[in-house]
Amino acid sequence: MKYFFATIIVVLFQFSGLAQNSSNAREETIVAARVDTLRQAMIDADAYKLKAVTSGDLSYGHSDGHLENQSVFIAKIVSGESDFVTAEFQNQTIAIVGDVAIVRHTLVAHTGDSGVDKDIKIGIMLVWQKQKKQWLLIARQAFKLPANDKK
Repeated sequence: MKYFFATIIVVLFQFSGLAQNSSNAREETIVAARVDTLRQAMIDADAYKLKAVTSGDLSYGHSDGHLENQSVFIAKIVSGESDFVTAEFQNQTIAIVGDVAIVRHTLVAHTGDSGVDKDIKIGIMLVWQKQKKQWLLIARQAFKLPANDKK
């Protein structure tokens, strides 16, 4: 009888793991869609969508170390001071940890910041948090890639 109950417990434990993996995969898909909404809103300079996908407590870090909050981030995009003509997120990974999603990718973009054309390739880490059943960007940090990754 002990073996029967032990077998049942093992089977139930395995099914709970499968359910968790399925839930994480579903959440990863949702987060990926939110990341793409952010990317497109940056290109379109869409203040409404940028506000919809970011937290009011956003900490937006640039590769040179300066930080912006949500209102400054959105204002710079909308004004064209930070102008993404194109933006592609390459080699993206998403890890779900409870109500937090950690997204890493390489940003390859053509910008026209304040009318100056420039091509960039930098690393990005995004931190999303599920708040009231919705994933919001709470932190972003850009970083310079090692020389061998810039090609």
